[in-house]
Amino acid sequence: MSWLWFIFALILGLAAGCFAGYTYRKQATETKIGRTEEYAKHIYDDAVHRAEEYKKEKVLEAKEEILKVKEEAKAENAREKAENRREKEKADREIDERKNEVLRSEQRILQREESLDKKATNLDAREETLNQKATELKQQFEEAEELVRKQHAELERIAGMSHEECKQAIIDRVQKDAFHDAAAAVRDIEAKAKEEGEKKARNIISLAIQRCAADHVAESTVTVIPLPNDDMKGRIIGREGRNIRALETATGVDFIIDDTPEAVIVSAFDPVRREVARVTVERLIADGRIHPARIEEMVEKARREVDNLIREAGENAVFETGQHGIHHELVKLLGRLKYRTSYGQNVLKHSMEVSNLAGLMAAEVGANVNLAKRAGLLHDIGKAVDHESEGTHVTLGGELAKKYHESPEVVHCILAHHNDIEPQTVEAILVQAADAISAARPGARRESLENYIKRLEKLEEIATSFDGVEKCYAIQSGREVRIMVKPEDINDDGMKVLAKEIARKIEKEMEYPGQIRVNLIRETRVTDYAK
Repeated sequence: MSWLWFIFALILGLAAGCFAGYTYRKQATETKIGRTEEYAKHIYDDAVHRAEEYKKEKVLEAKEEILKVKEEAKAENAREKAENRREKEKADREIDERKNEVLRSEQRILQREESLDKKATNLDAREETLNQKATELKQQFEEAEELVRKQHAELERIAGMSHEECKQAIIDRVQKDAFHDAAAAVRDIEAKAKEEGEKKARNIISLAIQRCAADHVAESTVTVIPLPNDDMKGRIIGREGRNIRALETATGVDFIIDDTPEAVIVSAFDPVRREVARVTVERLIADGRIHPARIEEMVEKARREVDNLIREAGENAVFETGQHGIHHELVKLLGRLKYRTSYGQNVLKHSMEVSNLAGLMAAEVGANVNLAKRAGLLHDIGKAVDHESEGTHVTLGGELAKKYHESPEVVHCILAHHNDIEPQTVEAILVQAADAISAARPGARRESLENYIKRLEKLEEIATSFDGVEKCYAIQSGREVRIMVKPEDINDDGMKVLAKEIARKIEKEMEYPGQIRVNLIRETRVTDYAK
């Protein structure tokens, strides 16, 4: 029974505790809710107060803005009214000015009308006066014509000739005198022009020659290849001549191996083949291995090397003459001219010299310098293929120039440089002259070398033919003769006379380009001995 009472008491205690706890929590909650409501009411009241203040501020701002807009509108209206007033005043002023201008124009027109009326009145008066004078002049003219007719009739009676006959006689006399004077003037002008033209031409040509003096390499149809020793001849010939046969077959030249010590002679008409053979033999000698297979290999390498040399020679010629834009095949053909000679004169050097000479003369006479130089460089291009094709080098050169798109002017110069066709341009004539100058320049060709030497000998012979000349030397390619005179026979004054006499005799007996300087030297030497 005791434990039941214990349980009952425990339950009662728990119930009392729960009730007490519930009551406490309810009171605490109600207290907290009361405080929260008071805080919320405070916040609400504060918000309402602020909202009222904000409303009042915005109302004030709106009123201020409305006042500001009204003031601006009033100011804008005032400005518009002032602007309208100014425009109206300006328009009124313009109208007044136009009215005044119209009034002034009307006044000027009235004045001009009055002036024109006065001028018209004056013109009428002058016209009447002029009509009277015209009538008087007509009468005087008729009287003068009558007097002239009477004079002509009297002159015809005295001369026994009619007026037309006299007029024709005077005209014939005047024409005859005029023709005579004109013919004399023409003769004088032609003679003077010819003299001055020849003199100027000689000066231009001599100047061009002196400014362009190129060295020429004389080649023949054989090339000598030096050998390190005579034993190399046997190796070149080979067993039963197989090496030399292989060389001749591969290169197309003849090898001459004779008693000439330490040398082999290569003979061929084509200088390019000779050059290939020379390079091949020199390569074989340096290599030491000489047999048919090696020979063929070396020949191919030599051909490639010579082709490069030919191309470089053509490019150098084009560069030195300043003629760019030439087709690469023509450049290669120009390089082939390095191994081509004409009367012992290297054709490439000759072409370059002709180019420079033609350019110099074209500059002097005012012709096309570039055209003259280009045509001069290409004028002998046909000689690069004349061994392989039929026809003259002139025809072949013209065909090559056309084929590789050279201008018609250049083609014409090439075709005309040996008068195969008539030259039609100044540049063609200049190329012709430059070709002749280059070929005839002292020492340029073998056939002219003898004439050059004879001219120098003649020059010295003329100088030594005078009394008092001790020694004589022709120098500067015959452009100067240096004379040593005997001091005991010729004095200082006599030197001037002697120089003039020698110069006159040279002019009379010799033909030469440009001028020759006569230079006399008189030297007095005194010798004594100390014993």
